[in-house]
Amino acid sequence: MLAYAVVVWRLAPKRSSVAGFFSGGSEKGTPPGLWLLVASAAISWIFAKSIANAASLAQAFGLSGSIGYATYYLSFLTAGVAIYIIRTRSGDASLPAFLARKYGATCAKLFIAAIAIRLFNEVWSNTKVAGLYFGTEGSSGYWIAVILVTAFTVFYSWRVGLRGSLLTDGGQMILAAVLLGGVMIFLLPEFSARGLPKFTPAASAAGWTFAGLAFVQVFSYPFHDPVLTDRAFITDPKTMLKGFVLAGLIGGGFIFLFGFIGIYGKLEGLSGNPSLTVPAGFGVVMLLIVNAIMMTSAGSTLDSTFASTAKLSARDWPGATGAPTERQFWSGRRALIVIAVLGNLPLLSIYLGAKAGPAIIAATTISGTMVMGLAPIFLLAFLPGAGRLSFHLAFWPGILFGAGLTLEGATGVQIFPAWVDFGAGRYADDFGVNLYGLAFCTAGFAAGCLIPKRLKAAFGPEPRTV
Repeated sequence: MLAYAVVVWRLAPKRSSVAGFFSGGSEKGTPPGLWLLVASAAISWIFAKSIANAASLAQAFGLSGSIGYATYYLSFLTAGVAIYIIRTRSGDASLPAFLARKYGATCAKLFIAAIAIRLFNEVWSNTKVAGLYFGTEGSSGYWIAVILVTAFTVFYSWRVGLRGSLLTDGGQMILAAVLLGGVMIFLLPEFSARGLPKFTPAASAAGWTFAGLAFVQVFSYPFHDPVLTDRAFITDPKTMLKGFVLAGLIGGGFIFLFGFIGIYGKLEGLSGNPSLTVPAGFGVVMLLIVNAIMMTSAGSTLDSTFASTAKLSARDWPGATGAPTERQFWSGRRALIVIAVLGNLPLLSIYLGAKAGPAIIAATTISGTMVMGLAPIFLLAFLPGAGRLSFHLAFWPGILFGAGLTLEGATGVQIFPAWVDFGAGRYADDFGVNLYGLAFCTAGFAAGCLIPKRLKAAFGPEPRTV
């Protein structure tokens, strides 16, 4: 941890302009180049929780599980193409600005509230993974690590915001690539000598079911992640689109390869979290390499989360336009500290009678379900008649479907009938709910477009259309 802190501290700038704090530009106002954008976008999505999830899914399902989690990285293509069209056609400076102009201020605020929940989840889900390398959940080593990782990231993010996040991301991406190479040096000879473990057809089918779930969610999932979408507005549109395609390929490749940690865990017959048990089985060198990867991935996601929170509260929520002000600068800093504290509170659930803290994979699948309505809201915004009513008829059904899945997981009571299940294994319910739910939200959006204007008038005048 100390070595990681020293490297990041050397990479992070010691000061930033007010504009750079929110937009990531240099003190002279120069936007980041293509490869800095690629590195930052990719490493910010190689979450500590993503590495742990990919390894766990690969251990349970084999290559299909690893491919399934890598499927989420198609989100870069969805977001890149959609935001390219938004920026080139209308010139909006953010997704909330687009929503406010297209659907109205209330719809933009609902969207901001949804992505605030996403940012909240990003804090605890990454600090938890990092903390587990220093002790079992709830131990003193675990809590000290959580506090130190959070405090250090807050410290440099508070000073330089998105500018610092971009520059540290570049170094963190290089470090992650080197460390991944170190992991492969340990694993590949084992697979070459012993071959890949065999998985049952049922296990492989369950992995492909998860891949189907991920594929359905990539049409909506990226839009509720400001860590990703904020980076789509800091360079010119062509550079952004090229950068997002490259970042998706690189990030997805990383996650697929990290899945081999879990596959090796299956080969050895290990139980428990493979991103912990497998490195420990190879000895201290391998354990330190994976530990450093987790520090890198957790830190890069946390600083991006803090920078996005600052922008969300100080710029996006009030709907600010024009150059950022000193007042917004300090408002964003305060919000950064607040999310750092509140975002770690779910880790205390271990003391409330739960066997363990909140589930990390559930933080991805459930939040992705709740925002399924964002797919038609952004991807079908060009339809004639699309307006405020269309937004609500797509947004709220998605929230209800996600709430139903949350209740199923929390209570064990079946909310959705068995015929909704699609595929095989533990994710068949999630896949079916997302598949039918996306169709329902899309139909609702289309219905909102077709309702006569005289009925829509009851909701008040529409904002200016695209």
